[in-house]
Amino acid sequence: MLSARTHDPAGASRPFDADRDGFVLGEGAGVLVLERCADARARRARVRAVFAGYGASARPLAEPGPDLEGRGVERALRAALADAGLGPEDVDHVNAHGSGVPLEDLVEARVLRRVFGWTPPPVTAVKSVIGHSVGGAGAVEAACTVLTLRDQAIPPTANLDRLDPEIELDVVTKSPRRRPVRAALSTVCALRGQNAVLVFRAP
Repeated sequence: MLSARTHDPAGASRPFDADRDGFVLGEGAGVLVLERCADARARRARVRAVFAGYGASARPLAEPGPDLEGRGVERALRAALADAGLGPEDVDHVNAHGSGVPLEDLVEARVLRRVFGWTPPPVTAVKSVIGHSVGGAGAVEAACTVLTLRDQAIPPTANLDRLDPEIELDVVTKSPRRRPVRAALSTVCALRGQNAVLVFRAP
């Protein structure tokens, strides 16, 4: 599952690209401070985003092989939207798991199309820049999603030279896309295990 592009470290992590061949290990950690709105207002804190909802799913160890249909990811995504009280049409951006593993990217893309229909929101995959920090990835990418809400700009996916024709998504590439972002999702997926989706709203 690791990329074999050892001759090209900067270009090795290429989520959603037709020539992707695996992920690149990254290193990092992220911390998000959660506080009740009333408390934040009382101390006049600068609120970066509102944590609006959460969904999770897991597969029993007894089930063999990967979840090729992505049903677990889909359950987590739909649960997160329901928890946030949002419909698919309310989401302005998805920070995808986007690991660069060929099968994982394809399954995630198909799930996003099932949930969002023919006009999914703009997608980015920050692992293309920072790699896959494994246990730290969820928190780091949640922080990236919060920064997208703060800056009202969706960061580009690096190394996306040729979108896989089977991935029918609007993947942001080349440069940041400035647009209103009122609600955004951050997905953490594992075809053989646990999935989590976080929903953030602009304050």
